[in-house]
Amino acid sequence: MKISLYIAKRYLFSPGSSNAINIITGIAAMGVVIGALSLFLVLSGFAGLKDFSLRYTSFFDPDLKISPSSGKTLDLTPKDREQLHTIEEIASYAEVVEERVFLEYKNKPKTAYIKGVSESYAQVIAPDSILIYGDWLGKNDFQIVAGNGISRELGMGVERTYTNFLGIYVPKPGKGIPSDASKAFRKQRVVPIGIYSVNEELDAKYVFSTIGMARNLLALSENQVSAIEIKLKNETGESEAVTKLATIFEDRAIIKNRVQLNETLYRMLNTENLVSYLVITLIAVIALFNVAGAIIMMIIDKKGNIKTLYNLGTSLPELKRIFLYQGLLMTVLGTILGLFLGLILILAQQHYGLLMITPSLAYPTRITPLSFIVVFLTITTIGGVASYLASSRINQKLLR
Repeated sequence: MKISLYIAKRYLFSPGSSNAINIITGIAAMGVVIGALSLFLVLSGFAGLKDFSLRYTSFFDPDLKISPSSGKTLDLTPKDREQLHTIEEIASYAEVVEERVFLEYKNKPKTAYIKGVSESYAQVIAPDSILIYGDWLGKNDFQIVAGNGISRELGMGVERTYTNFLGIYVPKPGKGIPSDASKAFRKQRVVPIGIYSVNEELDAKYVFSTIGMARNLLALSENQVSAIEIKLKNETGESEAVTKLATIFEDRAIIKNRVQLNETLYRMLNTENLVSYLVITLIAVIALFNVAGAIIMMIIDKKGNIKTLYNLGTSLPELKRIFLYQGLLMTVLGTILGLFLGLILILAQQHYGLLMITPSLAYPTRITPLSFIVVFLTITTIGGVASYLASSRINQKLLR
């Protein structure tokens, strides 16, 4: 084995007998480097893109969300509230009332959702992370915080003088068409005191209010909620918290974590990552089979040396190992070089913004140990298969 490895290193690093062999070997080595580099860039880019996309869910979505298993509301009894306070894994929870509403501001209409939240909502999410202008909700039931998309569409800003009001309308329950349209809706006039921004979809969907105002507008009792949003003390306590919550609410409610709340987004990002990995791997397969071609050309070039070694007592398996090791060395060294170059490019992107999405936003990237492992195993495995197939060309027929 030592002799085979020694000869393989000599063949790899010493020039061949012709320029054509040297050029082919150089192209094969470059293919390994580019394959490893490309795969590392793709994995790091998608890791950064995934973090960038999911960052907004951490701003807006709770660690756990309890929703009614049927109907629009869940009855939260005083006993339920007491039991929620006894769960050690829960740092804080907020009661939420949510419903579709009709907005009107200076004769401009828009449909949206009102999200009434209790005072503890500020401990479940960080309002400062989404608030871009004005103030967050206080105890005043006649104030709201609107999304940036709603604000732009209605031409509505933060009111300091309390001269312009936002009208919120909710249809009254009942059958048939009322004779007086003005009595068909419950109405509340409120003042926008803040503007938030999470992403384009959420910015155009919600207006936040106190839960008291939302309940009054929707004619709900103090025990009725649309959801309960929970902040955990740490992620490791999630399963224990879910088990205890399931005991409290039994079949009355559905409990989801952040991943389940954004299941479609997670699935889309994972699918895109997998497809991109497979595409780049396919390209790497094509490039790495140049290694097989280079080894076959090297076998032809060293045919005389191979016969000499065979006549001196080197076995056929040992001769095959020489060129197998040569291909593996080329693959491993090329992969390491490709990873090193990829690391430099990713660090340069993170520090200098070589590729920009917008003039002020660099393409997000993230370096993970998993990316190094996946790239190394993928490229070396493909290179090892190619090297094995090429070295198997050494047979008794060649040695005649």
